[in-house]
Amino acid sequence: MKILAFDTSNKTLTVSVMAENIVLGEITTNVNKNHSVTLMPAIAELMEKVALTPQEIERIVVAQGPGSYTGLRIGVTTAKTLADTLHCELVGVSSLALIAASCRNYAGVIVPLFDARRNNVYTGLYQWVADELQMIQADRHMALADLLVQLKNEHDILFVGEDVAKFAAEISESLPTAKINKISHWQLPSGAVLAELGAKKAPVTNIDTFSPLYLKRVEAEEKWLAAHKDWSGDENYVEKI
Repeated sequence: MKILAFDTSNKTLTVSVMAENIVLGEITTNVNKNHSVTLMPAIAELMEKVALTPQEIERIVVAQGPGSYTGLRIGVTTAKTLADTLHCELVGVSSLALIAASCRNYAGVIVPLFDARRNNVYTGLYQWVADELQMIQADRHMALADLLVQLKNEHDILFVGEDVAKFAAEISESLPTAKINKISHWQLPSGAVLAELGAKKAPVTNIDTFSPLYLKRVEAEEKWLAAHKDWSGDENYVEKI
């Protein structure tokens, strides 16, 4: 199977192409640029370098979230458009699972973490078991303080992700035995790892209803709902608009 995979859910942009479980190529940049401008050129460049045409792609794999609202919309919209246009399969992969998956050599509990502002985080718990990444606790949005309390009884923990550095002092104070990842390439999403994860998942059954996994409403939506407490319509009205 020929797979095109990409992640625009955070600052890093990563794109890869895999064929028959062999990575043909990957482009990754970790600079704060507009993914809406850089994604399609990166895909076109990589496809040209690996000598594949878009029509040869059989599956699109995209990081589905959580992450940047704008970044997720760009990635998911592009993935849906390509899958529909090329008549190929579509698979979504957790952006947190993607970070955890890079830590293949770590045997303990992996805690990928994204900054969600106001001392909140997006996080989940993962572990490699028999060469398969297992989700121990589902991805969620929560206060960092609550997460640290929940992890008090866990042992052999590894926090990973670029945003972990922002919370290193608080993590070390609450969980002095926890490890904070120092391996730079484990902090970033890899298009090749994304393609590998996506190859093992079942494709979505309805491309049209596929949507980002925000895990938290956008601020404008929260404010609108707070101001319209008597609203009895679709709770996702603001997001759809």
